[in-house]
Amino acid sequence: MTTQRKLTAALLAHELDFSTARSGGPGGQNVNKVNTKVILKFDVAQSQVLTDEERDIITRKLRASMTNEGVLMVVAQESRSQLTNKETAVEKLEKMLAKAFVKKKARKATKPTKGAVQERIKGKKQRSEKKKWRQSPTD
Repeated sequence: MTTQRKLTAALLAHELDFSTARSGGPGGQNVNKVNTKVILKFDVAQSQVLTDEERDIITRKLRASMTNEGVLMVVAQESRSQLTNKETAVEKLEKMLAKAFVKKKARKATKPTKGAVQERIKGKKQRSEKKKWRQSPTD
């Protein structure tokens, strides 16, 4: 496996496609008039910047945010400003890409300590004794 480079929006800038739509939520008449919601689209399948390995990792780990055609979609509509939403969408994309390339820490198998095993067995014996005393003498 090769060393991983950091994918940023600046590196992918010419492959990012921004579109706008009317945003939902509060905002009064502004919501009904202005297209403030920003939809960022990044075509992972057709990207010239990504290597095959990077493309595979992104496709595998971010498939929930992708279309069937391999287009990664990020939506931002938190702000009333289109520019702020565009910046938010770019930040979200960078965070998603960074998270996709984080190596998962390998789990090391561990054993319970001797004391923990003895404590568990002691507790089981105490419960067993308690239940024995509850039984009627005719059983």
